[in-house]
Formats: sequence, C-alpha cells, structure tokens
Amino acid sequence: MVEPEVWEEAKPFFFEGGEVGALVIHGFTGCAQSMRPYGEGLAKRGFTVLGPRLPGHGTSVEDMSKRKYTEWTFEVERALAELSKRCRRVFVTGLSMGGTLTLWLASRHREEVAGIIPINALVLATTLMKAAPFVGKVLRRVPGVGSDIKKPGARELCYDKVPVPAVGELTRLLKEVRAGLPRISAPALVVASRVDHVVKEPDNAESIMRELGSREKELLWLEDSYHVATLDNDAELIVERAAAFIGALSR
Repeated sequence: MVEPEVWEEAKPFFFEGGEVGALVIHGFTGCAQSMRPYGEGLAKRGFTVLGPRLPGHGTSVEDMSKRKYTEWTFEVERALAELSKRCRRVFVTGLSMGGTLTLWLASRHREEVAGIIPINALVLATTLMKAAPFVGKVLRRVPGVGSDIKKPGARELCYDKVPVPAVGELTRLLKEVRAGLPRISAPALVVASRVDHVVKEPDNAESIMRELGSREKELLWLEDSYHVATLDNDAELIVERAAAFIGALSR
C-alpha cells in the first residue's frame, strides 16, 4: 500500500531533554499540531517529549476510513517503547482519544507507565457513536467534530468530516478501555473542561475517576476551555500542572 502524504503540521515531533520522558498523544481526526505547544511547554521544563502521529490522521478522511483501532494502539505502544529506551521514567498524556489511548497504555503496560494525564478523555459513547451502526448504512461521512476551542483565533488542524467506519473503531477501543480502568495503578491527573462540545457527556471525567484503580488520582477542572484544551485559554495551566505532576513523581 502506498503511504499517503502527511500534512507538514501533522508530522510527529520529538524534543530531546532529560531522563524523564513524556509521551504526548493527539486526538480523533486531529493530529500532532494540537499537541505541539503542550509538548514544547513540557520540553522547556526539561522533559524528553515524543508526539507520534496516529495512522490515518493528518492525511485524508479516506485514509482514516480504512484504519483499525489496533493500528492506533500499535503506534502508541511503539512510541512508548521508543521513549522507554531513552528515559528512566515515562509519563503518558493525551487529548480526547489521545487520553483514551493514555488509559489503554496504562492498563496494559503498568511497569512502563509512571503516571498518566488524560485530557478530556473519552470513555463513554457519544451520541454519534451510538448512532454509527445505523448512520453507516446510509452515510460514509458525517460533519467533523474538531476545533472546539473557546479562545478567539485558535484553530485545530483536523478533518472537516468524520469517516463513519472510524467511529466504529473508536467504539471498539472504548470498550477495551472501560474494561481496563480498574487495572490501572499509575498515579493520575485527570484533566477535564467544564464545557466540552465534543465529549458532551458530563460524567466522562467522573467515570474515569470512579473506575480508575489508581490510588493516587486527582481531577483538575478547566473553567475557560472547550474540548481542544491544549490550544485553548487553559493551555499554560495544563502545562504547569502536568509538569508539576511529573516532577513530583520523578524525584
């Protein structure tokens, strides 16, 4: 299969730093662009940062429609292994589906993941996900869900359409993640926006907190950001709290 061309801003990023690493994972239909400022913020504080590109993202809607969720999990496992070779401790953080994949990694690689910071992570099926089996019979694409940002002028580089087959793959991923939440033991800083027009179900964050097996877990509510919080008004707050969380567990 010929690999599709990747948008320039969607390409993976890597920042060499100290012996503590941060794996930074973007969300569904988005790309590494939404996580780069966050990654740069962590890198400025001395951490080694890796931001992979999930297969089917940053290329085309058609490309994404052919991908399986196991390709996304394989890529984050590969990135975790790469970062673990360079760093003595690795923390995982992600936005939206990137937060979902953060939880997936923490449930399956308990020894490698020192702590997690899921941001507006999805664990409960959205209305679109529930409707996908029926919508998919008549439509292959539906309107996009990206760039939900409160900050004027900020934008997320993402698809303007969502391939319905990919919604089904996300549904399968969520099923695995929910089942694995009690197995997670890594300390967790769960970050969630009070107003989120993508993850509309308000109890996503509470569900994560309730089901997480972690002894150390904290919920940070964002009061001035929508779904793509890493590009929104609370972006610096997220960097500061994430850096403090990682730093405290790395001493």
